[in-house]
Amino acid sequence: MRVLIEVLYVVAGVLAALLLGRLSAWSYPLGAHDIWMVTVASMIVVVAMGAGSVLRAWRADRAALAGENHD
Repeated sequence: MRVLIEVLYVVAGVLAALLLGRLSAWSYPLGAHDIWMVTVASMIVVVAMGAGSVLRAWRADRAALAGENHD
């Protein structure tokens, strides 16, 4: 369950970056190319920053399941 929550946080961050990128590119068409480059970089950073949390949540879920199986 923890993994699902962490993945949803990462997806929310990527969607927020996408929304900000779209609105920024729409509001300033001359800089749309640069805005999209920064948006893609931001989405990559959000995924990279969330990877550690997802891994920790996966380990915690796995440990909890292993503990339940041994009882």
